[in-house]
Amino acid sequence: MRKTLWMIAIVALFVVSVAPQPTEAVDQNRFEPLRRFSQVLDLVEHNYVKDLSRKELVDDAVKGMLEQLDPHSTFLSTEDFKDMQEATSGEFSGIGIEISMEKGRLIVVTPIDDTPAFKAGLKAGDIILEIDGESTQSISLMEAVGKIKGKRGTDVVLTVLHKNANKPDKITITRDSIQIKSVKHQELEDGYLYIRLTRFSENTTREMHKALTEYKKSHTLKGVILDLRNNPGGLLTQAVSVADTFLDEGLIVYIEGRDKISRKDFMAKSQPTDIDVPVVTLINAGSASASEIVSGALKDHDRALLLGERTFGKGSVQTIIPMSDGSGIKLTTALYYTPSGRSIQAEGIDPDIVYPFVVPVDDKDKDDRFILREKDLSRHLENNGDSKKGKSKTGEKAKKMLDRDNQLRLGLQLVKQLPRLKEIK
Repeated sequence: MRKTLWMIAIVALFVVSVAPQPTEAVDQNRFEPLRRFSQVLDLVEHNYVKDLSRKELVDDAVKGMLEQLDPHSTFLSTEDFKDMQEATSGEFSGIGIEISMEKGRLIVVTPIDDTPAFKAGLKAGDIILEIDGESTQSISLMEAVGKIKGKRGTDVVLTVLHKNANKPDKITITRDSIQIKSVKHQELEDGYLYIRLTRFSENTTREMHKALTEYKKSHTLKGVILDLRNNPGGLLTQAVSVADTFLDEGLIVYIEGRDKISRKDFMAKSQPTDIDVPVVTLINAGSASASEIVSGALKDHDRALLLGERTFGKGSVQTIIPMSDGSGIKLTTALYYTPSGRSIQAEGIDPDIVYPFVVPVDDKDKDDRFILREKDLSRHLENNGDSKKGKSKTGEKAKKMLDRDNQLRLGLQLVKQLPRLKEIK
């Protein structure tokens, strides 16, 4: 019996003594890639043909690591980080386009209204082959942004392949100060208001509420056409508050990361600024990210009729994480889901009524995808004391918009009929 107890003690001691070994092996496996990285860094520092600083090498390594994850994760240098803050505040210097990297190709997501890029004829889906004669084939997204942006008054030459074109075009664009007005509005008929959101920046919801409040002071609001075409997105919080304007309760969107417990719900609440009139929302392939949050929420709650074409399909959430040296990283941390639980990542939002945009006959050479101009969407009537003239100018602007936009024409017809259709349903 005593001999058996000694054997048990010896076995127990052996188990205790060898237990830490798997943990040590795991630690060794974990740090082996870092050891290899350190070796490569040392080799490059001492043997590469050009003299490069360790900071350059590490920054580029971080950049490569992040950009291999997905098209939206990236490293932000100090200058890039500052530029991103400026972009969300609503003003920056450049040509005015949103771009993305898809399968190694630099793609125009959308040109921003009334910017040099818009006026030069860039369109959603264009492929940028060269920037100032340099190929974009091996360039990173942030490098492309850095090359396209620049001081006001300077030129950038883009070699662009338009959709369905046989050969690329070289387009020279003069950079300018891009002051983005994210909300435009225009009365189409008495009581029916057209509201276009060009992007979701810090002041979008406030500007939209102001436009609605001003209009309701002198008109009875009967219906809204919410135009999200070619809106590349922006701030999640603004998408939520815009959607909340048309919803008084329920889930707007939820985001969920790698762990289920990371889920965060964004709910609508009743507030004095709520709008309860019929809504038709216009969408197309240039409607991305925050635009898809709004359109998805309104569709799932049966709050708006969606008209146009399938949206872009960007259903991921990026978190901007500042670093101690003033740089930062933009990291995809979650996917967002519509109230019904659908992820639209790489799928997009389908409209209730598929109705492609038809280019007006006199614009065939330009092949404009979106032809509304700022001059057609003034915030106030140019009355000059004569109410008849003011009404005439407003009517002319609305007529011109409707004549040249088949989606808008159908949208107006539908928003007027929605109350009757609801009763029939």
